[in-house]
Amino acid sequence: MKEDFIHYVWNYKKFDFSNLKTTQGENLVIVNSGQYLQKAGPDFFNAQIILENQKWAGNVEIHLKSSDWYLHHHEKDDNYNNVILHVVWDHDTPIFRKDNSEIPVLEIKNYVSKEELNNYLSLTTQKSWIFCENQVANIDEFVFSNWQERLFYERLERKIQPVNQLLEESENDWESLLFCMLAKNFGLNTNGESFLKMAKSITFSLIRKEALEVMYLEALFFGQADMIPIDVEDNYPKELKSWYDYIALKYKLSKPAIEPIQFFKHRPDNFPTIRLSQLAMLYHLHRNLFSKIIEANSIEEIYKIFNLSVSDYWKTHYNFDKASSKKEKSLSKSFIDLVIINTIIPVRFAYARAQGKEISETLTDLLSNIPSEKNSIIEKFTTFGIKSKNAFQSQSLLELKNEYCNHKKCLQCAVGLELLKNK
Repeated sequence: MKEDFIHYVWNYKKFDFSNLKTTQGENLVIVNSGQYLQKAGPDFFNAQIILENQKWAGNVEIHLKSSDWYLHHHEKDDNYNNVILHVVWDHDTPIFRKDNSEIPVLEIKNYVSKEELNNYLSLTTQKSWIFCENQVANIDEFVFSNWQERLFYERLERKIQPVNQLLEESENDWESLLFCMLAKNFGLNTNGESFLKMAKSITFSLIRKEALEVMYLEALFFGQADMIPIDVEDNYPKELKSWYDYIALKYKLSKPAIEPIQFFKHRPDNFPTIRLSQLAMLYHLHRNLFSKIIEANSIEEIYKIFNLSVSDYWKTHYNFDKASSKKEKSLSKSFIDLVIINTIIPVRFAYARAQGKEISETLTDLLSNIPSEKNSIIEKFTTFGIKSKNAFQSQSLLELKNEYCNHKKCLQCAVGLELLKNK
């Protein structure tokens, strides 16, 4: 039994509320169960009850056991002085307000039907992957579609938290913020944090100054990431080393403390050398990258911005001093899609909010034109009849699995609530 079941029962009045009595034997009538705000303080606000013909208005607190009141130290919290009813599953001790007046208690398990309890237990019994795996495909399409939209924006709200943190660190420099986010994205999961530290060690004004030649940016990026080898035969890395030493001395740069850059388990096109060269080319070609990305009205415009390759040296190399057959090594469409999902969408959302603008429809349209992500979670949903047609839907499903299913939040999920209501 979890406390959220009692919240559900109380909020949706899934109990027999005729002839209610408190544990003290007083007659109880529920006039208004209150507002379920899910904020700090009591669980339900502005409730109204009639207790022995006396009407009371105030708040309702819910717990599994009465003694949880003391476990959570509510007796010391002024926010709970206005609680008029304590709703519990098991009543194990009297409870008192801060002024020592006893709070009426409703032991609700006496009024919940066995059928309602069994439905809950059936829903929350572990299956092979998620609790509702045998029923989720039967949820009304309108309900599920609305829930997906809410899930997407919940996920986006979490994604902009690091955006806002980086913005604060950069003193509200949006160009610098975008550079840091892109660097992390270009580093993928393996080198993302190292690339981010590299990016944060460079003031964006320096990138503006050195963007005239792609080699200057490569020297800056590779140097700050401590990736330029010393004992080499090729002229290009020697030139990078020489130019980096000059830039570092001129601008008094210090290398950040980062983990060694990893090549292991990466396909050659994802090697950090290739990704840094592509990042350097991006900022060499687009001097006003932030404004271009913010103003892009279609997915095609964004694809055009990221239609780029590597510098000449990296067309014939994956590693320093090791030649390979010539290849353009352009950014793939699938990689650009990841950049859009993980960087461009959160940055645009955060920027619009800072400007007081509403762009939800624009962001939804952008993601609806990107193919669905392919991973084990999306594939598993497919086996249960939930197909993802685009990135908007796949992002929603990832949020559903990671933030609700994994944490057994069935009664905070529209799917779980709909299943219980239908039963």
